[in-house]
Amino acid sequence: MWYIILGVTTLISLYGLWRLFEKAGQQGWKALIPFYREYIIAQLTARPTWWIVLLFIPVVNIFVFYGIYFDFIKSFGRRRFWEHVAAVLVPFIVLPMWAHDSNVQYLGAYHTEEFQKKYPYTKSFAREWADAIVFAVVAASLIRGFLIEAYMIPTGSMERSLLVGDFLFVSKLNYGPRIPMTPLAFPFAHHTMPVTGGKAYSELVKVPYKRLPGFQDIKRNDVVVFNYPLEADEPYNRPIDKRENYIKRLVGMPGDKVSMKNKHLSINDHPAFVDEDMQHGYLVFTDGTGLEEAALIQHRFEFDRGFVEPYLLHITPDEAESVKKWANVKQVISLQNQNPSFPHTSNSNWTFDSFGPLVIPAQGWTVKLDTLNWPLYERAIRVYEGNSTELRPDGIYINGSRTDRYTFRMNYYWMMGDNRDNSEDSRGWGFVPEDHIVGKAIFVWLSWDKDGTFLSKIRWKRLFKSIE
Repeated sequence: MWYIILGVTTLISLYGLWRLFEKAGQQGWKALIPFYREYIIAQLTARPTWWIVLLFIPVVNIFVFYGIYFDFIKSFGRRRFWEHVAAVLVPFIVLPMWAHDSNVQYLGAYHTEEFQKKYPYTKSFAREWADAIVFAVVAASLIRGFLIEAYMIPTGSMERSLLVGDFLFVSKLNYGPRIPMTPLAFPFAHHTMPVTGGKAYSELVKVPYKRLPGFQDIKRNDVVVFNYPLEADEPYNRPIDKRENYIKRLVGMPGDKVSMKNKHLSINDHPAFVDEDMQHGYLVFTDGTGLEEAALIQHRFEFDRGFVEPYLLHITPDEAESVKKWANVKQVISLQNQNPSFPHTSNSNWTFDSFGPLVIPAQGWTVKLDTLNWPLYERAIRVYEGNSTELRPDGIYINGSRTDRYTFRMNYYWMMGDNRDNSEDSRGWGFVPEDHIVGKAIFVWLSWDKDGTFLSKIRWKRLFKSIE
């Protein structure tokens, strides 16, 4: 239902924009094409057309977009504050209304001296700009906090599903927007002030966790952005919503039994979802002639050129079979990741390749506690649900009372990267609490290859690619 409402209101808004384009002497269909639409608006308002390039720069693009958008409606004489508010909050109402109002006409390019002389306004030009900037900051903060936010992929933990340099839009609406828990913060800064460093937020006001209704429930195998749970600890001690953003695939739901044996993940005793592009680590031994030709493969392989042998490649099983056939390759061995995994107890033999089984906590689930499973659930009980805990010789104490049971107040999830041997994920830190979930990754709007040539920096095939 929410998708239908969003789709209908978007279509109505675009219809209104189409008609306003026609009033300005342009073909209406141009209003439907992203970036080209903004290029036309820049021409209609006498803004520099090269500003369109700035729409690809995070944060800067917010000010550029609203700047030319407000100039566009000002070119039709809509210069009052409430009209700007309405153009952002209810464009599906005001844009068609202005388009069908015979008194609303295109008056000329707003950002010209001729327009300012012909249509003077009580506010100074500087005051109008100041108002526009303040409104843009407020509107963009609301959109970023409650609707949609842009993220960039910094590491290869999700390759090939997501590549380093992918710029994503993450929807807050799908699972329901989370009410800001630390609302006093510097605009557009997450946890650290730009340039000067230091905290970009104040903890004078704290809001308890609350999530508004969303379009859908969280589903197994969704690609999810969440706050990094370990930043609850020293030296960070950051509030939940100011912890670093991570992105992984949600492989385990509340109540699921999760286990992994020899790299094969199982959920509730059944084989888990395997993405066709899922990568693993392989050690490749050659006759000493090197593997530089690997960079010429369709997908650039990631390996350490500093080593002569063995080479470490993060590739798919099918690609590993292909590498085995190379004339200079003598042996290809699957990498064994023996790093100890959660819960990191001295008597546990769990590793990143083999662990479990363990049960993911669910809201309302009562677990019978003992010395064996206490390491699995102690952190969730103490850190994420705010209880005092102590393991004494005579038993387990929670909030000062001896007990052998605990009922969880939140749902928890198990996150893993698609690049299994090159991912720091739940195998390292354990469960991800429900209040750490930020949103669902929906599509790639730009993909930048830092190693590409001048003409191939942008991965054109990945633009507007949906995330499965």
